[in-house]
Amino acid sequence: MLTRFAVAPSGFKESLSAQAAAEAIAAGVRRVVPDAEVDLIPLVDGGEGTAAALAAATGGRLVALPATGPVGERVGTHFALIDRDTAVVEMAAVAGLSLVPRTLRDPGATTTYGVGELIRAALDTGVRRILVGCGDSGTSDGGAGALQALGARLLTERGYELPRGGRELHRLDRIDTTGLDPRLKDVELQVACNPFNVLCGERGVARVFGPQKGATPEQVEELSAGLDRWAYVLERDLAVSGLREGPGTGASGGLGAGLAALGARLLPRFDVLLDHLDLDARLARADLVVTAEGALDHQTPRGKVPAEVARRAKQYGRPVLALAGTIGEGAHQVHATGVDAYSSILPAPVTLPEALGRGAEFLTDATERALRMVLLGTQLTELSPSGA
Repeated sequence: MLTRFAVAPSGFKESLSAQAAAEAIAAGVRRVVPDAEVDLIPLVDGGEGTAAALAAATGGRLVALPATGPVGERVGTHFALIDRDTAVVEMAAVAGLSLVPRTLRDPGATTTYGVGELIRAALDTGVRRILVGCGDSGTSDGGAGALQALGARLLTERGYELPRGGRELHRLDRIDTTGLDPRLKDVELQVACNPFNVLCGERGVARVFGPQKGATPEQVEELSAGLDRWAYVLERDLAVSGLREGPGTGASGGLGAGLAALGARLLPRFDVLLDHLDLDARLARADLVVTAEGALDHQTPRGKVPAEVARRAKQYGRPVLALAGTIGEGAHQVHATGVDAYSSILPAPVTLPEALGRGAEFLTDATERALRMVLLGTQLTELSPSGA
């Protein structure tokens, strides 16, 4: 009999936080196994909810402040102080896709300027380490806005300041770093990112993620050309290398490359983030591991939460069930990561607004359905002669 469950989902973009998803799954589990021992392990991948989750896991605190949002307007945002020496800046909290109104989804215009403002605010606290979580971005400016907020001047051929936004990068002629915040030299800047995301090339971030942020095919090519120019000028003027296709350089619309040019270390996000959660030990104690994300498809094995959970769970021989808002092309590839079974949470075709608005309800119901099937299979195995 299954009695111990590890519930380790990511958030469902624009619908459920990781915490809310974990609670919805737990509710479905308890419909079937009322006395279940359910360990809620909401997971973050650097995107939405990262700062709050790490603050909660470490006994830290959130620092609230206003900053420049992705479309240029001031938004309420935050960063986390997780110990005396470490701050966590979540780029999605100030430049995430959820902060871009659907009518304004133009990744050529959005900016990471607010990310730089949060880094400056973290520097004001005197920390020695700043961890920047990348994910769920609404930008494609290569981190240019963040560098501008930190004091770098991005100049055209005539010496004018470059306007914000990725579509302007093709006009970049040179970078003046004389006004760069000098405190950056005294802190360790780490970027928790997906190493599969690169800045340029056929798998460059504009081509892979630009359409999700509202880019037309023409805009994708425009953004790709701008990021090519951005990488060239960064490498030339800041004396760095490997920005075009280095692991993680495409994180959050290229923010990884911009921060790497300032000396940041680009680190695999799960190696950085999950150490605070004792994840492996908690998975090892479970009879069944349930994970989830908004979309299960060919991208999932490339550094998404369900694939990482399954990989770790399989080290201890634990079965893994994955639930998703949508099942996309290539979803079957998740079996190779250790996912034993997967299912969509949608009970029938619904509109996108309805799917987003009823995410918790659908996830709870889907968990119940899936778990009843799991238990039926267990009973049939026990009844069969070969299962004796």
